[in-house]
Amino acid sequence: MTVTPQAAPPPQAAPYPPQAPAHDSWPGLLRAEWTKIRSVRSTIWSLLAFVVVAVGFSALLATVLSNDWNSPSGGVGARVQLHTDPTSTIYGAGFSLGQLALCVLGVLVMTSEYTTGAIRSSLLAVPRRLPMLAAKGAVLAVLDLIASAVTVFAVFFVFTSIISSHISITLGTPGVLRGTIGGILYLTVIGLFAMAIGGLIRHTAGAVSTVIGIVFVAPILLQLIPGTIANHIYGYWPSVAGQLAGQTTEQPGNVLSPWEGLGVFCLWTVAALVACGAVLAHRDA
Repeated sequence: MTVTPQAAPPPQAAPYPPQAPAHDSWPGLLRAEWTKIRSVRSTIWSLLAFVVVAVGFSALLATVLSNDWNSPSGGVGARVQLHTDPTSTIYGAGFSLGQLALCVLGVLVMTSEYTTGAIRSSLLAVPRRLPMLAAKGAVLAVLDLIASAVTVFAVFFVFTSIISSHISITLGTPGVLRGTIGGILYLTVIGLFAMAIGGLIRHTAGAVSTVIGIVFVAPILLQLIPGTIANHIYGYWPSVAGQLAGQTTEQPGNVLSPWEGLGVFCLWTVAALVACGAVLAHRDA
């Protein structure tokens, strides 16, 4: 008896549209990026350096001012500024150097994966590159926001408690709360700005050097150039404009108001992130 072979059943068509894997969903992307950031030692060390430098330098400045308060030549300018623009004095000393740690953290969020080659595994697991970049930015922004808020308020209460016998500054002082919130937002945005630079350059040393040049060196050089045009370039420079958000009141000579300055800095950061996303989407890992 001859047995007729049965034809193999036709393959079933894959469902359309294809379902995204769990790790490619937005909650999965956030969990993955959070795991990456918290599992790297540089994250802890960068945040610790930020807190120590910011609180330490601010406490040192407050102690010096308190000891020399009645001295005719000791810190006259700082004492005057405490009356006219207290938040710039309270946060200026520590955050000028402390923000460098947040810049390094932002750079490492991107460049560490390129240095170790882990970016290839990330892109294989999550082929959609722009959502991955957005998840990195979201996790970094929340982390920076929390760290900045804790540190800013710690600096404020440490500084004001040291000089409380000479001058009373509270969060209820006109403009102080707004300057405090503005300082927190500036420190959050500068981490995202550094992350974008890291994604554009993809090399840790080069990206850190570039961020230092943009944030610290370029403003000093721009101040040396005379003329109205140079003054406006200086006023609209990313870090200069952003730091205006930490001022208690708008100071004479400022090109922008505090909130305008923060807005300009956010525009610089958005432009850098868009460029980073374009490079990430079109350049091989």
